Amino acid sequence: MTPAFGRRTAVLAILGAAALTGCGPRPHLPAFGYTLLDGSRGSEASLRGKVTLVTFWSTDCAPCLAEMPQLVATERKFAGRGFQTLAVSMSYDPPALVSAYAERHRLPFGVAIDSTGSIARSFGSVDATPTAFLVDKDGSIVRRYLGAPDFEVLDLVVERLLKQG
Repeated sequence: MTPAFGRRTAVLAILGAAALTGCGPRPHLPAFGYTLLDGSRGSEASLRGKVTLVTFWSTDCAPCLAEMPQLVATERKFAGRGFQTLAVSMSYDPPALVSAYAERHRLPFGVAIDSTGSIARSFGSVDATPTAFLVDKDGSIVRRYLGAPDFEVLDLVVERLLKQG
C-alpha cells in the first residue's frame, strides 16, 4: 500500500464517519407512497429495516445517466446485506422513457414514477437531479446528495450503516 493510498483511505473513512455524526436528531423519511414499474406499491414504512438510497433522476439528465452504472454497482454490492435503492423519476419524465431505460439497462432496483411530483415535494421540493437521500434502517435521513455522490465514500457510509443494529 502506498502512503497516498493510505491517506486517501483514512480521509474517506473519516468523511464516512463524519456523515454519521452530527448535531441533534436526524430528520426522518417523509410520508410518501409510490408505485414501482412492476405495479407493486410501497411507502416510506416499507423502506424501514434496510439501509436505503432514495435517488431522484430523469432520463434527460446527463449526470443521472452517468451515475447510473455506479448506482447499479452499489445495489449489487450491498443488496444481499440489507441495502436497497429506490430510483424516483421526476414528474416531467415521460413514463414510457423511464420504463424503456429501466428495462434496457436491467436496473436491479425499484423504479418509481413520480408523475404528480408528490414524492419530490415530500422530500422538500426536490427539483434538481440527481438528488439522493441515504436513509438508515430506522428511517432517518443520514445524508442528502445534490449531484452524484462520491461512491467510495458512499460505500463506506453504507458499510457502516449496515453494521449498525
